Amino acid sequence: MSDLTGTDLAVSAATAVADLLPSAVPLTVGPAQVGSEHAAAAFAGAVRADLTGHTTGRVAVLVGADLVGALANSPIGGLDLAAAAQPAIDALAETLALSADAALQVDLSLAVSDLGEPFVVVPLIGAGIDAAVLVPDRLLQPRLAVVPTFTPEASDAPVQDDAVPTGGGRRAAIATAEPSYGGGEQVTSTRSRRVADGPVRGIEMLHGVDLEVTVELGRTRMTVRDLLALSPGAVLELDRAAGSPADLLVNGRLIARGEVVVVDEDFGLRITEVVDESAVG
Repeated sequence: MSDLTGTDLAVSAATAVADLLPSAVPLTVGPAQVGSEHAAAAFAGAVRADLTGHTTGRVAVLVGADLVGALANSPIGGLDLAAAAQPAIDALAETLALSADAALQVDLSLAVSDLGEPFVVVPLIGAGIDAAVLVPDRLLQPRLAVVPTFTPEASDAPVQDDAVPTGGGRRAAIATAEPSYGGGEQVTSTRSRRVADGPVRGIEMLHGVDLEVTVELGRTRMTVRDLLALSPGAVLELDRAAGSPADLLVNGRLIARGEVVVVDEDFGLRITEVVDESAVG
């Protein structure tokens, strides 16, 4: 990607995020903009991750209240925002020819300061500005194009169909304005009006989120003495009779039971009973 400008690279990275970040509607990549201290003001959650490779740096993804609420109110229990965003951040890092460490959810007020250096913001637009990607300028070498400053409060101009094309093949435009903030300070800012009422966002937002699923054959209790005495060949007696169904748990919550089977030399579970209909319906 050496032939890309820094702005092109930022848009390409944001496009990778847009394709994988949970959303009830497709996300469109807006134009890259210079980040400001106000960049996180219109969002409800933030995730950051350290990138390593030929260089190092920190990136962040900001998300709206819809996704934060959907994760918190999932029928299978509260889901972690960082885990939900990890595939998107991994894709962002790959676009920059870097690797991402484990994502970490951070307080929204720290999302910008945690970057610790000048950065570019690329908004992700669904029914409004639903998310944003923050990438430090230093990771977008060889150069950055001149771009406007991003802050979240502005006029209610709609997204236009004939908007400026972005490097990822997606199209979007955001109108700018200069509203007056306290003390007479003028801040150039951007915001997209909700272009459609859109569906009510809930569990459908989470359909692409990876979850860790556990199959439990049984449990037992042991003293520390017995635990330290374990050695190869020791047999543990579980609290379940032979032939009893195994439990299927998601986030520690019992969802279903089934029979352990072998599929192509790997263990599998044939579901025989759904315990929590609300979590899988």
